[in-house]
Amino acid sequence: MSAVERLIEAQLGAEATRRLLEVVEIDPTIGSGDGDDVTRGDVAMALGACLFDGLLRTVPSGAAYVEDRRAEGGKVCFDHGAIRTILFADGPTGALPAGQLAFSRILEPLGYAVAGTYPLPRLNMTGRAYCHLDHAETIPQYFVSELHVDRFDEDFGVIAKRVFGQSRDPLGAAARTLLKALSATHKAPFVVATAGLPELLAAFGRHHDEPTLDDYHALRGASPEAAWIATEGNAFNHATDRVADVEALAERQRLIGRPIKERVEISTNGRVRQTAYRADPVTRRFRAEDGTVEQQVPGSFYEFITRDSDPETGRLDLSFDSGNATGIFQMTKVA
Repeated sequence: MSAVERLIEAQLGAEATRRLLEVVEIDPTIGSGDGDDVTRGDVAMALGACLFDGLLRTVPSGAAYVEDRRAEGGKVCFDHGAIRTILFADGPTGALPAGQLAFSRILEPLGYAVAGTYPLPRLNMTGRAYCHLDHAETIPQYFVSELHVDRFDEDFGVIAKRVFGQSRDPLGAAARTLLKALSATHKAPFVVATAGLPELLAAFGRHHDEPTLDDYHALRGASPEAAWIATEGNAFNHATDRVADVEALAERQRLIGRPIKERVEISTNGRVRQTAYRADPVTRRFRAEDGTVEQQVPGSFYEFITRDSDPETGRLDLSFDSGNATGIFQMTKVA
């Protein structure tokens, strides 16, 4: 059993790991570690695989697609996942570092670096693509977006502070020990990695209290993306399957009645094409004057991407596109 598989099994258990590895491609060239040590690539791939598994547990449409792949004897090529964050102009989000810094402190020790920055002006956001330095094409990227609170009006800022301003930091001593070791030597003892991974996984969640229903609706009126973060926090917003022909796949999914986007997004250079299912609804609890109330809201979703090779380099085009991203963000809007 490879180091990646051992790390996944330590988090998910033997049976869930077996089923996951049946359908998710794991690059066999990712370093297997040195004796009792694991590499930063091992930990990065294990983290991504566990996050993918977690998303399938909350996104029925994505889980149904993956089961189709399993039945066909095929596998998923996990291209990237996405996270949304809140950025205040005047500092951290409570105990959580500001915006994408909450994740750069995790991703950089795991071997990631920013490969591109993508302005999203229509959403008052900025996206950054984190690509793995050791296995760029086979370890999933992360598209980390920041919502700029200061680009909205003063009332929005007051509500955002009330909702997000007391966020907690999910990283504890175990995660910090793991990240410190990976930063220093690009490897860590297996026992350190298995102790730290649960806290890294916990970072992809909501770290502020349940919002009030009034605050949620006020945020949604100005920014559906802020409203999504209010209920889902920094959860994995979507996971993406890299496929050979996204246009043909979209048509097949449409014919069988899956909630696929109406059109495929095409990058300016024409080499990156994306589509997605609409976000599956989830029931969330909100604070109210007389206790709590539940309401259905958009959850996470499953995406598809086709990447062509860059003719100048002959290598797969791993870039993103601001227009594509803006279109894909619409998948979590309330219908």
